[in-house]
Amino acid sequence: MTFKPAFWAPAAWVLALVNLGATWFAARAAEPWHAAVHAALAVAFALWAERLRRRLVRANDASLANLRQQLDDMQAESRGQVEELAERLDFAERLLAQERVKQGVKPPGSQAP
Repeated sequence: MTFKPAFWAPAAWVLALVNLGATWFAARAAEPWHAAVHAALAVAFALWAERLRRRLVRANDASLANLRQQLDDMQAESRGQVEELAERLDFAERLLAQERVKQGVKPPGSQAP
């Protein structure tokens, strides 16, 4: 089973909040050591949750950069395909124009004398 920061980051925040509440209850019962332990746990869980959040952000940034690179590659490929299609269309138009000249056909839209 792999470690999943997407699950553990919110869980760590919940544990931090639970320990923060437990700090209040322990302090209210006049148990300073017990309250201090819960306060330390709350801080530790909050720091861990923040570390996990940063780890997720870095992973998301890396995947976003990968997606941007793929998009750039696809755009470059599609531009090349469009340029190739434009060249083929120009070639076909030239062939048709040459054929019209050979047969003596007037181009569409021209006035007959």
